[in-house]
Amino acid sequence: MTDETQAKNCAKMLQALAEPNRIRVIECLRTGSMNVTDLARALKVEIVNVSHHLGVLREAGLVEAVKDGRFVIYSLHPKVFQNDSSKATYLDLGWCRVEIPHN
Repeated sequence: MTDETQAKNCAKMLQALAEPNRIRVIECLRTGSMNVTDLARALKVEIVNVSHHLGVLREAGLVEAVKDGRFVIYSLHPKVFQNDSSKATYLDLGWCRVEIPHN
């Protein structure tokens, strides 16, 4: 049986993913690390909105941020997302794995 802490962490990740633009951010980051400006351009969404979504995803532990000069570079958290060549990305929620197929 899943312990309470693990269940809370899983719920936090699922809540963070339960927004269409956040799923789109994850999809973009599957191709590689990007900064907010690059993501906003790729998604055709305002920078402030992308920044908000990245904050939620980061708080949930789904993305990592690394400062690079005056930019912050975002990438998928390697402990949560595992790539299986170019076929799919797996989301590891601790007690289950969810396959996210490439389009």
